Amino acid sequence: MDTERPSPRYSDIDVWDPSDIVEAMIEGQFTAVAAVMAARHALVRAALVAESRLRVGGRLVYVGAGTSGRLAVQDGAELMPTFSWPQDRLLLLIAGGKDALLQSVEGAEDAVDQAIRLVQQHNIGVNDVLIAVAASGTTPFTVSCLTEARRRGALTIGIANNRDTPILQKADYPVWLDTGAEPIAGSTRMKAGTAQRITLNIFSSLVMILLGRVYNGLMVDLQAVNKKLVQRSERILKRLTGCSGEQACEALRQANGNLKLAVLLLHGCDFNDAKGVLDRAGGQLRAALTAIGKSSTANLNDLTHEVPASLIPST
Repeated sequence: MDTERPSPRYSDIDVWDPSDIVEAMIEGQFTAVAAVMAARHALVRAALVAESRLRVGGRLVYVGAGTSGRLAVQDGAELMPTFSWPQDRLLLLIAGGKDALLQSVEGAEDAVDQAIRLVQQHNIGVNDVLIAVAASGTTPFTVSCLTEARRRGALTIGIANNRDTPILQKADYPVWLDTGAEPIAGSTRMKAGTAQRITLNIFSSLVMILLGRVYNGLMVDLQAVNKKLVQRSERILKRLTGCSGEQACEALRQANGNLKLAVLLLHGCDFNDAKGVLDRAGGQLRAALTAIGKSSTANLNDLTHEVPASLIPST
């Protein structure tokens, strides 16, 4: 396996000048980016099929062990605050459980029986999308999760850094990241890990865009769970509608923090109408605006005539 073999290029790295070591490791990061670029078509195909499953209510399931598992869990965990991806439609399975997020759990990646039980316990099946990540492509826990999930009808996507390995062979949609040998042989937290992180980030972001959770390049489904994100929500709303800060605050209050609903409220809908239009549009703000006859941008002077009186602060 390429990720495990020592490379002549780095055979005496421990006696190099520190600046040369740093340059070599940075060079490896560019290799990781190039590997993702080479896999972009496979990534797009996987995302398009995943979107169709998730649109009908399926779950996103991330699976991995060790470094790969931690990277997978991190990507999945970020979907909730960034895109308001529902907690009950996200499943994060890492060999060794939560303890493995902070430390190595001995023997966890070999726990084949536990992997099968987890897939069965969580009733993973049709409509669900399982993303299995392993640099080696052979990790027993990860391969077993993928195999059992596919047997039960789930869509499976395998991400690995070694060619023709079980994860790639058994997945419905394999994504091979050709990162080659590491500067420190077998340390897949380096080039392989970087390529996995980029791939997961791009895949999940693309799927969320396809699902309508991004509009005009903005996070219109973010969860305003802290002061910074509340302020970001207000800025997004002002940018999309041209409203004042006061109007943005009031619209978000009436919409219970839902940015998409707030946009529709500022375009003259009442709450129930806005919710109905958005539901019929499948959560797609662009489609909802089209349905009520509004363009994607608004001029401030035009908008002030449309904003309901309840959203215009009294003077």
